[in-house]
Amino acid sequence: MNPAHVIPSLAHSGHDAEGRLVALAFDSTPPLPDPGANPWLVALDGSDNAQRAIAHAAEQTALMNAGALHLIHVQPWLSREAAEAELAHRALGATARARGLLDARGLPWRLHVAMGDPAERILERAAELRASCVVIGSRGLNVVERLLFGSVTDKVIHLSPVPVLLVP
Repeated sequence: MNPAHVIPSLAHSGHDAEGRLVALAFDSTPPLPDPGANPWLVALDGSDNAQRAIAHAAEQTALMNAGALHLIHVQPWLSREAAEAELAHRALGATARARGLLDARGLPWRLHVAMGDPAERILERAAELRASCVVIGSRGLNVVERLLFGSVTDKVIHLSPVPVLLVP
């Protein structure tokens, strides 16, 4: 069976004050031996840029022979019903290639799933993990798109209290 099609173990879930599901975490099989050991946080959105970012992070942590690969995928806000029915499915679908790459290399990981503003959720998780590094792919917005919308990458680079590794 393709490792990307294996449903990972649910490590935890989080709900807001109204009881809406807002966060999930999944562990690889086997799970990270020490999730707090030199944690690297890799932002994933399902794009080719994110795939290059995870490949680079995998190479670097394998070379160091120490480091916990934490992945983060952020979905826009969903209604209570949609979050319960779709949050895990959407996140697992968007991260299947990245998880498959790590599984094929025998690298354990933890996938964090959140809802909201991607840059804010990435920075929050980096702080909670005390991440050594945030790895993120560039999205390749043109000049007009960057002026109108900004980019998650730009926000993370400018607001991160930890080093950010930008993978083109």
